[in-house]
Amino acid sequence: MDNSPSTRASLLIRLRDPGDERAWGEFLEIYGPLVHGLARRRGLQEADAEDLAQEVFRIVARAIERYDPDPDRGSFRGWLSRIARNLIINLLAARRRQPQGSGDTDVHRLLEARPDPAAEDSVYFEAEYRRRLIAWAAGRIRDEFSEPAWQAFWQAGVEGRPPKEVAHRLGMTVGTVYQYKSRAVVRIRREIDQFGWESAVEF
Repeated sequence: MDNSPSTRASLLIRLRDPGDERAWGEFLEIYGPLVHGLARRRGLQEADAEDLAQEVFRIVARAIERYDPDPDRGSFRGWLSRIARNLIINLLAARRRQPQGSGDTDVHRLLEARPDPAAEDSVYFEAEYRRRLIAWAAGRIRDEFSEPAWQAFWQAGVEGRPPKEVAHRLGMTVGTVYQYKSRAVVRIRREIDQFGWESAVEF
């Protein structure tokens, strides 16, 4: 299999091939938890959230051929978020029409309290996307860094601890903390870019 870096457009093209297990594996690793988390946030039980995530990805697999990557029409993850949100709304609306037990009372209350959650869901989806993307890329490059270098990056760049505190805890200079953080951030961004993910990563 070709291991060369994928551009964003080529990743979408690769997803059009249901047999490209590598592309679909990368896609599900990033987006699976996002869709599942969105469903759980909207009040779905664990099993229902899993079923919904699988249905979202079945729809994506069928519709990816028609997806237009024109930036003027919105981002890929915006398109995916709309699919997930619409399926969740349809499921909750169906349950509202046909209550299925005591657990649905909370779902009904959630629907009543949040009649138009699209903006809030989009903010959540974007934040979770960035978090998942950083974790995914960090996992792929972790072995390239020594433990002190990684801890300096993680504590200052991900946990948001002050560099002075990190330097004291790790027994290094503040300048070294900044240097390690910078190297890891550059490497993570490169990893994200080479796989063609829509990057909105901020450190």
